[in-house]
Amino acid sequence: MAQTKSSARGGENGALGTVRVPVPFDEVRAEDIVPAVDLLLAQAEARLAAIGTRGAQRTFKNTLGALDRATIELDYAAGLAGHLESVLGTAELREAYNAIVPKVSAFYSKMLLSEPLYTALREYAQTDEAETLDAGAARFLSKTLADFRRNGAELDAKGKARLAEIDVALGELTLKFAQNVVDATAAFELLVDDGARLSGIPAGAIAAAQKSAREKGKKGYRLTLQAPSYGPVMTFADDRALRETLYKAHVTRASGAGAAPDNRGILRDVLVLRQEKARLLGFSHFADLVTDDRMVKSGRDAFAFVTMLRDKLVEHFERENAALEDFAKKHGHVGKLEPWDISYWAEKERRALYDFDEETLRPYFPLDRVTQGLFEIAKSLYGVRIERDEGARVWHDDVTAWSAHDESGKRIGAFYMDLFPRETKRDGAWMGSFVDRLPGTELELENVAVVVANMTPPRGPGQPALLNHREVETLFHEFGHMMHHVLSEVPIRSQAGTRVVSDFVELPSMIMENWCWEPEALDRFACHVETGEPIPADIKERMLSARTYRAANALMRQLGFSTVDLLLHTSFDGDVDGDVMAFARATFARFSPAELPADYAMLAGFSHLFGSAYGYAAGYYSYQWSEMLEADAFRQFRQSGILSREVGERFRHEILARGDTADPAVLYRSFLGRDPDVGALLKRLGF
Repeated sequence: MAQTKSSARGGENGALGTVRVPVPFDEVRAEDIVPAVDLLLAQAEARLAAIGTRGAQRTFKNTLGALDRATIELDYAAGLAGHLESVLGTAELREAYNAIVPKVSAFYSKMLLSEPLYTALREYAQTDEAETLDAGAARFLSKTLADFRRNGAELDAKGKARLAEIDVALGELTLKFAQNVVDATAAFELLVDDGARLSGIPAGAIAAAQKSAREKGKKGYRLTLQAPSYGPVMTFADDRALRETLYKAHVTRASGAGAAPDNRGILRDVLVLRQEKARLLGFSHFADLVTDDRMVKSGRDAFAFVTMLRDKLVEHFERENAALEDFAKKHGHVGKLEPWDISYWAEKERRALYDFDEETLRPYFPLDRVTQGLFEIAKSLYGVRIERDEGARVWHDDVTAWSAHDESGKRIGAFYMDLFPRETKRDGAWMGSFVDRLPGTELELENVAVVVANMTPPRGPGQPALLNHREVETLFHEFGHMMHHVLSEVPIRSQAGTRVVSDFVELPSMIMENWCWEPEALDRFACHVETGEPIPADIKERMLSARTYRAANALMRQLGFSTVDLLLHTSFDGDVDGDVMAFARATFARFSPAELPADYAMLAGFSHLFGSAYGYAAGYYSYQWSEMLEADAFRQFRQSGILSREVGERFRHEILARGDTADPAVLYRSFLGRDPDVGALLKRLGF
C-alpha cells in the first residue's frame, strides 16, 4: 500500500552535489506540532494568495510551478506528524495530530475552491507558453484544472462552503476510525495458562506468546490480534475454541463489542458525507468521483471488472471448497466448516497434497538475509546500490535506515524500515514518502521514504527475525512501492514517484512479489539461518507447486472486499438496504468459503476504506486491476530472464522513473507494447 506523504526543502550537501535531507524523526515533540503547522499554514496561504494576484504576467514558474511548490513545507510537517502518530501513537502525538487534521483538511479544501487560483490557472492555460509545454507539463496543467473542477472550483458560494465542511468532517471522522481500530486491536488479549491448548502452533509463535505475557508482567501465554500472533493461531492451533475466540474478536474489532471502540456510526456518517460530496460535485455517486481520472474510468466499469473476475472464478472457488470439506471430514472434522476452521484445514490439506509445511521455511528467511537478497535483486534489475545508513536518526530502536545510490555512486535516495508490531502502531503494511528529488530543479534533493509493516519479530535480544513466506512477499511488495518513489526522475512534485492513480500505483509493488517465487531469485536470499544452505530443491519444488493452492479462494476474498467497497460507494442506500453492517455481511457472504457469524463486523475495522478521507475507498478494486497488469508485464522478465538488466532498465525508465508524466495506459503500453490481457493472471493462477 502506497501513501504519498510529503516533500521537503533544505538539508545538507552530500556526495557529488546532491542535497541530503536528514529527517529528524527523533527530535519531533508533540507540543511543537500544532504551532509548526499553524506557521506553515500561514506561509502556504500567503504563497497561494500571491499566485492568485490579478494582473500578473502568467508563466509556468509563477503559476503552475509556484502552485506545485507552495505547500512543500506544510506537506512535509503534516506528513511527518501523521507518520509518527501511526507508528508510535502516544497520547500526546494523537492529541497534537487530531488538532491539526481539521486545519489541514480545511486548508486543502479551501485551496481547491479558490476562485483566484482557479482563475490564474485558466489564464495561464490561454497563454502562448502553455501551448508549447512538453507532454509532462501539459498533462500537469490539464490534470490540475480537472482537479480543481472535480473538487468544486465551479460551485457557487453556498456549495463551496458546504464542500469545505464535508472535507473537514471526513478528515476528522476517518482519523478517529483509524485510531479506534488501533485501540480495539491493542485492547484485546487472551491469556492461556495451559500450554497444551497451544498444540499445533509453531514453537516460535508459542515462544513469542510467552515473551509477550512476560513483558506484560503476566504468566502463561498472551495471544493478541496482531498479525504475528493471530495468523499462527488461525492456521495451526488444534484447539478449535481458541481459533473461534480469536476469529470472532478479530472480525468484531471496533464494532462496539464489550468495551471496545465503536466505528459503526462513524462509517455510516462517512458514507453519507462521501455520497453528498459526490452529488454536490455533479457525480452520481462517490465511486464515479474517485474513478473519474483513473484507468478504469467509472464506478460501473470497476464493478464490471470485479464481477467479470468473480464469474471466471466461481466454478474453481466452489470446487476448492468442496474438496476442503471432503478432506476435513475424512480427517475427523464433524459438522460444517466454520470460518475459524478454514485456514486450519486448508493448511492440513496443503501439507497432504504437497508435503509442504510453510513454517519449516522460516529458518530460510532470516530478515537480514532476505533484505540483502532483495537489495541484490534491485541492483541486478535497476543498477541501484543500497547501503546501511548508520548515522540516520530514527523514531524507534526497531527502525533501520538505508541509502540508495546509482551506478556512478551518486546518492539518490534514502529510506527507513520499521517492520515489527507494537501495541500503539497501526496494523498492516505501507510505504510513505517524505522528500522528492525533483532532478534538474534549482535544488536537487534526494528521495526519502519509509517502509512500515508488522512482521514476526526476533524471539529475543541478539536473535534473528525469521519470516514466513507471506511476510517476505509483504516486504517485497512495499519495497516495490519504495523503488517507485526512490527512482523517480520527475521534476514536478505533483507528478513525482507514487503520485499516480491508485489503479496503477500497485503495479510496481505487486510485480516485485514475483521475485519471491522464482527459483533463481530465491537462491539469492533464501538461505538457512544456521548453515547458509539454500532451500533444498525438493522443498522448493513443492513450495512452488503449492503456489496456486486455493488460488480461487485467495482472489475471491479480495474480490469480496472490492465488491463491498463498490456497492457501498455506488448503490447502497440505508433507507432501502437497511443496516450497513448487515448489508456488508450479506455481500461478504457471497465470497466466503464458510457461513459468516451473525455478528460479523469486519467492516468496522476496514481501515483501507474508512481510515482516511479517500484512501482506497471505491478503489480497492485497484489491487486486482494491478494484479492483472503485473501478471502480464512480468512475462517480459520471464521471456528475457527474471534478472534481465535490459528489461529491468526498461521497467525503471518507462514505469518507475516517469511518475504521472503520461497517462498510465500509455506508460504501460510503452513498456509492454500493448494493452494488458487478463489471461496472464488467470493462467498464473492455474485457471
